[in-house]
Amino acid sequence: MNARIGELDAGVTREALEEAGQLAIPLDPHVREELVEQAPEEASPPEQLAPERALVISDFAPPSASASERMMRLAYRLGFSSSTIVAPFRKPLRPRLLAAVASPLPGDRAAGMALRAGHFYIHGVKAPFTQVDFGPTANLNPPFERVVHGFTWLRDLATSGTLPQCRPVAERLLSAWLDANPTMGRGPGWKVENAGLRLLAWLTHGSLLLGGQDRTLRHRALGVIADTARWLDKHVTKADDRLGEVTGWCAIIASGLLLPQGKPRRLWGEAGLVRALGEAIGEDGGVLSRSPDAQMQAIACLIDLRACYVATEREPPQMLETMLQMLVPPLLALTHGDGGLGSWQGGGATKASRLAELVEASGVRTRPLKDPRSWGYQRVTARKSTLLLDGAPPPFGRHARHGCASTLALEFSHGEHRLIVNCGGAALAGGQVPVRIEQGLRATAAHSTMVLGDANSTAVLIDGKLGAGVGEVEIDTKQVKLDKGSATRLEASHDGYAARFGLVHRRILLLRDDGMELRGEDVLVPSRGKGKRGKVPFAIRFHLGRHVEAKLAEGKKSASLLLPDGSLWQFASGAEELEIDESLWVDGNGRPHPVQQLVIQGFASRGGGNFAWLLKRMG
Repeated sequence: MNARIGELDAGVTREALEEAGQLAIPLDPHVREELVEQAPEEASPPEQLAPERALVISDFAPPSASASERMMRLAYRLGFSSSTIVAPFRKPLRPRLLAAVASPLPGDRAAGMALRAGHFYIHGVKAPFTQVDFGPTANLNPPFERVVHGFTWLRDLATSGTLPQCRPVAERLLSAWLDANPTMGRGPGWKVENAGLRLLAWLTHGSLLLGGQDRTLRHRALGVIADTARWLDKHVTKADDRLGEVTGWCAIIASGLLLPQGKPRRLWGEAGLVRALGEAIGEDGGVLSRSPDAQMQAIACLIDLRACYVATEREPPQMLETMLQMLVPPLLALTHGDGGLGSWQGGGATKASRLAELVEASGVRTRPLKDPRSWGYQRVTARKSTLLLDGAPPPFGRHARHGCASTLALEFSHGEHRLIVNCGGAALAGGQVPVRIEQGLRATAAHSTMVLGDANSTAVLIDGKLGAGVGEVEIDTKQVKLDKGSATRLEASHDGYAARFGLVHRRILLLRDDGMELRGEDVLVPSRGKGKRGKVPFAIRFHLGRHVEAKLAEGKKSASLLLPDGSLWQFASGAEELEIDESLWVDGNGRPHPVQQLVIQGFASRGGGNFAWLLKRMG
């Protein structure tokens, strides 16, 4: 499509473009600025991201191994025990930790101090130890289940003080969990991901957990560690998703490194991890769930696993460094000007300090991924302004964790201030965010994009899964010249409403290179022919950032947005009236905050339509 919005390519008739559903309708005249036509050879057709290639599985090679090591790996896979392979004529050694691991990744000090005071602190909610059921029949919400059964609290506790200060709390909680879970394989604690997180935490923080004077507890815990490793050997491939499997493989390798006679398990685990990573990570390093939270978990597991190699004075496989080098840039591509992450696929707005700690612990020094097509998120920067757009189909059902119908949603920030956001926080529901609104936070209406007929662009199902909806996304990014300066033009479309309403949603964004102006146009194009008769209700929502004060102007065609630093922005609509409604935004700690949202709504013809808007800094 030509760089001039709404202008036809040479030699292509208007009827042909209408038939193909590729005609872009011009911006409204009062918010339109003429673009200078570019040479035909500079224009490139939009790239279509079909479902089967939207996220491409990456291939990795397992670490090189000698003939004897390959035989060990094969024997272990066939069911022979490590002691039988390593020392067939000797008695198996008793379990013990061969080294003390020092993970470079710190935890949450506030949560650790709460643990020392006698309660869990999870997403803003305090729960005394005495009120938490550690047993397999307890009905814990997902965040509490992960912390209690995954022992992720150990990292927070270790950050909050010295070993003598923290060890009594760790021993108390470990003993309570062991007493409540005497039967292996029963309850949520034995989901592969929770078991993997727990075993990896036990091994990584062994000096905190097992270094006390209680020898009975130590021997009991070491026996459970060995039993958990054997259980994971048999069940790791039965994880709910690939990230859970990756977590399990990391724990298996760590146990192979830190338990006696563990070489066969380590060799087998390394091969399994490579295979699981290849099926969980896209070609540009983004996890297939497209979740920043899942991306961070994968990085954290690999950081802890690398620390286990260092503790045993063994060189980590090159694939670990390669994977960390791949995983960090896509995560950085979702950062705003304040250094924190945007709210995508159920995640909250992770604060900059937590992200910086993760990146520092990874040892990766890199810049944000410039063109994350398979990761799906487009990032455009212009001086102090940052524009993020979800430009890919939602994750497949087998990969989705807290899948959101967020296709073509945008976020926009200027400096440290976020002007337009998504609600986020579905993955944090169960803390201060009520569980009952979890599905609502995953809906299209909870994102800054267009909604037709009050329906989701992709069906939102229970358990974080997604159904039918968006199947293809077209994306095209280019630099264009304006009468005054230049801009980045981003055009994307999806077919999520084609089956129900016979319409394709196309979003055209134009961010001026000085970062002071963002023009937008949401276009509805018939998916086939001239479209159907009748009208369909629509709403274009722009959820505003925390501390942004919105006020409608007379005539309800524009609104002023006042930022905390005193700067003033104006949002202008085309022919449709603008409304201000209530909304909420979930921060990185799981705390919901009341915010406002701007809404352009009305009825659109099933034959198509266009709705232009403008966001501009006024002072």
